[in-house]
Amino acid sequence: MFEMIQRLFGKDSAGSKDIAKERLRLVLVHDRANVSPQFMEILKDDMIRVISNYMEINERDMEVNLTNTNSSVALVANIPVNRMKRGAWSQD
Repeated sequence: MFEMIQRLFGKDSAGSKDIAKERLRLVLVHDRANVSPQFMEILKDDMIRVISNYMEINERDMEVNLTNTNSSVALVANIPVNRMKRGAWSQD
């Protein structure tokens, strides 16, 4: 009975600490996922520049997004590939 009263009215510092850490982590993940459209365009342009060294891609239909999962932020890119550039990866 004392244990139940302690849980109801007492300070559970370990539980409070864990809850606070989880809330902070969620806030940081949220902040990381909210980037400006200008940043996304710069990122997309850089990806096009690098990937184009190795393959021919359809830039018009390319999609790049940041998504928020349970515990992290993921960069998701849908890049239609027209063909590989043989000279870029062959070891002649």
